[in-house]
Amino acid sequence: MEQQKLPNATLILVLGILSIPFCCCFTGVGGLILGIVALVLSKKAKETYLANPELYTGYQNVKTGRILAIIGVVLSALTLVTYLVLLVFFPDWLEEYQRTVFEQYGMEY
Repeated sequence: MEQQKLPNATLILVLGILSIPFCCCFTGVGGLILGIVALVLSKKAKETYLANPELYTGYQNVKTGRILAIIGVVLSALTLVTYLVLLVFFPDWLEEYQRTVFEQYGMEY
């Protein structure tokens, strides 16, 4: 029987890669979503591969994507926690920062 490519192997790799830079976007939620989707898909792909490993290729992409997704989820969670801590303990921080930036560029706040 001819080997076929593991379903979603490339997608898992791409989502895992994108979860890392997106950890800084949208207060970490973007990377969190991409990472979790990659982890769910990698779990299904791993189960499919382990049921019949001789039928599929591309398992290395799944493993790499899973590792990158874990890194992305951790970084996103840290970013999200950082933003929440800033909002809870330093609620005026954002307003002060915006005022400073506006004054720096000669704009009114």
